[in-house]
Amino acid sequence: MNRDATIDRVAELTRTAAAQGAQVVVFPEVFVPGTPIWIDTRPIWDGDEEWFRLLAENAIIIPSLATDRLGSIAREHDVWLVVGVEEREANGGTIYNTLLYFSPDGALAERHRKLVPTGAERTVWGMGDGSTLRVVDTPLGRLGGLICWENYMPLARFHLYAQGVDIWLAPTLAPGDRWIATLRHIARENRMYVVGVNPVLHADQIPVAFPQRDLLVSAAYREANGDWLEPGNTAIVGPDGDLIAGPVREREETLIADLDLGKVVSARRHMDPVGHYHRPDVFRLLVDTSPRPAVVETTLGTLEP
Repeated sequence: MNRDATIDRVAELTRTAAAQGAQVVVFPEVFVPGTPIWIDTRPIWDGDEEWFRLLAENAIIIPSLATDRLGSIAREHDVWLVVGVEEREANGGTIYNTLLYFSPDGALAERHRKLVPTGAERTVWGMGDGSTLRVVDTPLGRLGGLICWENYMPLARFHLYAQGVDIWLAPTLAPGDRWIATLRHIARENRMYVVGVNPVLHADQIPVAFPQRDLLVSAAYREANGDWLEPGNTAIVGPDGDLIAGPVREREETLIADLDLGKVVSARRHMDPVGHYHRPDVFRLLVDTSPRPAVVETTLGTLEP
């Protein structure tokens, strides 16, 4: 719940990855300023006022000094920087689970808001709309993807597939082998690379001064669930569904892999779900990509006197 400190961490990790040759650097779901872990460790809305206030006060507003900083990190290291953030409108109270795409010139190239928060996540996040379901065309390939359990939404996937995505980004909090099976299925379904990125957090890493720390993660919770509040599950998958790197769990590690987009093209000779393996005469998808603001202002004509 510290926006500036987590952006410092983005800068540090990006610098290290770029020094190893990374051209696309991807961070976990809501990495800035962090996951509202109380939705899993406590009964919902049970004494979370102070925690939610911290979350809201440290959420990212677009544009702001925080987005300027993130853009400057991308520019300094000449990378495509993709970061999961907690986002809030300048004059709003609702927080969105958002993925930001910064180009190597430091510009915010795209923003995706998670369409449907999962379970108790709805106590902290609002819903996105179809206006942020776009793939980003880059010299390195077409980047796109969905956040966490959005990846289980087949029509959302198909809409992005139809935009020619080559490298699928799936930042998530989901642990375990079943999530890795999901990443492998998606990679094989659209014959593309999939990059799944998870945070990792041990209970002992929560600052001692964090408000009501003992309530946030109780001894009873740790005894029942273990000390890894976010165990990690980062992995990179090839177009054939095979694991290239990971999964990494219960430790901090940056995965780096060389992605040959020629393999995406060749793999689709057998299976292209929006091309030769699609039947538009049988199936058609209608997608509403218009923004859905709370208020739409208009000026009505006045009658002549």
